[in-house]
Amino acid sequence: MTKPLIFMALLAAAGGLHAQTSAPAAPAMGAAEAYDASRLPDDPYGRLVRYGKELTDRTFAYIGPEVKNEKMRFSGNNLACASCHQASATKKFAIPWVGAHATFPQYRAREDEVSTLQERVNGCMERSMAGKVLPLDSREMKAFITYMHFLSKDVPVGAKVEGQGLPPFKAPDRRADTVAGNTVYQEKCASCHGAEGAGVRAGAPGSATGYTFPPLWGKDSFNNGAGMSRLLFASSFIKTNMPLGTQHGQPQLSDEQAYDVAAFVLSKPRPVKAHTERDFPARWNKPVDAPFPPYVDGAQADQHKFGPFGPLQENMKSLKASLTKATVK
Repeated sequence: MTKPLIFMALLAAAGGLHAQTSAPAAPAMGAAEAYDASRLPDDPYGRLVRYGKELTDRTFAYIGPEVKNEKMRFSGNNLACASCHQASATKKFAIPWVGAHATFPQYRAREDEVSTLQERVNGCMERSMAGKVLPLDSREMKAFITYMHFLSKDVPVGAKVEGQGLPPFKAPDRRADTVAGNTVYQEKCASCHGAEGAGVRAGAPGSATGYTFPPLWGKDSFNNGAGMSRLLFASSFIKTNMPLGTQHGQPQLSDEQAYDVAAFVLSKPRPVKAHTERDFPARWNKPVDAPFPPYVDGAQADQHKFGPFGPLQENMKSLKASLTKATVK
């Protein structure tokens, strides 16, 4: 059986095609106190959960590029996991980890394989953190996984939590306008992230104290292989969570503003991940806003980075159908 058919079989087996079986009801995310790790007993599990939360909030202080122990410098930038996974990865529609432990192992298009949660963590280490993988037997990896287990303790295996990930984003039917995005950025974002996107450090460079407000581009930001480097993904995150304090359903930016300001941010230089051509090896399931080659639909690289995305999405639907037919024996 070829990989596209294996993928469809895996989805069907997991209820992912929603065909003959009914999926578990989506549980709601709990109140903030449900994720209060300080209430856990002072035992091995409780201590590891608390360390996992600390790693999430202050990644730079334990495995960042400025920590004194050079062997612990796994992250390539001074961001924290919570720079994207807000509120210690418990905020609704801010890519929370609530329920994540219940959804792995899962098929991942980026690898065209079934991946473990540990592999997913290391994907972030190499991309959003622009660094290198954590050893699977390290205390830090165990802490991340145990913290995710704690956040998922009431979620049935296979259930999707309401508020997981990001909400769908309907992009304007045009190329993103980086000039308009610059205007939005200076009006809505620069007061925190700086006019040049460098963020605001919490301490002196070299002190391993990270940022009060993270940089959005430059050498201390996420690299071009990160999910946040994709325009549709970034637009959804910005629309739902920015400026700081924005909540789902109460946006401060319009779709147009979020789309343009995301494009402006992503037009700026950032670290480059090696071997992105190995990502999405099946090709037919590569996101149309992945900003790196190879591209299989004949469109120009600029369109994959800045849109318009509607024609690309339609092309990929046709490509998926043709590739699937070609693999049937």
